[in-house]
Amino acid sequence: MLILKQLGEMCMNFQEMLRPVPVEAKFELAGWHVWCGSMTRDAEGRYYLFYSRWPESAGFEAWVTHSEIAYAVADHPLGPFHHVDTIWTNRDRAAGWDRDVTHNPAILRHDNRYYLYYMGTHGPEFDLDQPADEATWWAYRNHQRIGVAVADHPAGPWTRGASPVLDVSPGEWDGLLTSNPTVCETPDGRILMMYKGVAEGPPPKGGAVNAGIAFADHPLGPFRKLPDPTVSNPTNDWAVEDPYVWCQGNHYYALMKDFQGYFTQSERGSVALFESSDGISWLPSRHVLAFDLRIHWAHQEPQSVFRLERPQLLFDDSGSPAVLLCAVLERAGSRSYNIRIPLVEDL
Repeated sequence: MLILKQLGEMCMNFQEMLRPVPVEAKFELAGWHVWCGSMTRDAEGRYYLFYSRWPESAGFEAWVTHSEIAYAVADHPLGPFHHVDTIWTNRDRAAGWDRDVTHNPAILRHDNRYYLYYMGTHGPEFDLDQPADEATWWAYRNHQRIGVAVADHPAGPWTRGASPVLDVSPGEWDGLLTSNPTVCETPDGRILMMYKGVAEGPPPKGGAVNAGIAFADHPLGPFRKLPDPTVSNPTNDWAVEDPYVWCQGNHYYALMKDFQGYFTQSERGSVALFESSDGISWLPSRHVLAFDLRIHWAHQEPQSVFRLERPQLLFDDSGSPAVLLCAVLERAGSRSYNIRIPLVEDL
């Protein structure tokens, strides 16, 4: 269980790294909600943006029932990016835990192969041209599990597993669902995964929402979970989600959406920075507010938005953060999109 206190010797100030966002660093698709955003490079230096999308006509909340993972390509990390294709076709398997919906892409390059972690789910059939009813929506939400696919090139083809790489643990803190995967390589060569877990509880939404840790010796697993959640809010069951974890030097960092503004002492939904010396015990950073719900566009006044979520990073050749990727919903009812926020002056 995490106790709110500051770290003495660890003092990354993520907020001071943010640079103005150029207009070309916005990726949107007419007729589609775009969410998430995880980036990598191929051997030729082209950039691949993996993102979730679903029809705008189905409504924003249809991410639970309609989402698919697609990718776009650019010659520069800020774009412009051009949509290429979906990475696979949902609903293409007669059975399977992830047969209907895939979401939350997080890409890892390891030993010249590419590993794409994601949330997958399934549920009852319904008219995909219409929003799902409430019972169907919750059925899809509560079947969420974490999977991984592997490819030799970011354009695919991708091979995904027949079962989740990180399933639920009935009776434990993540007994209802697992989602929001993020991974990094540890200094000793293992793979650390941070993820969102939801406990079993009163239907339909279940219990507490927290973040936890699992380790594996290989990107395909098996992953061994720590027994308790790593980040919890002692004042509210809905603590954090959308973690992004990385290792810099021999030190670990994580960005997370602060549901209640408890850790950041800022507005609900702002993003907090956490730190760890071993990847197991995590504390809020001394400069805990990583960013709030404002976008600092180049040559414009800051824009306040309804949601600024799903933080992911692209690193430079030295292993330092160079670009922050986020999903944006400007206001309720608007079409969502992805932005890339530069963290250095010259990319």
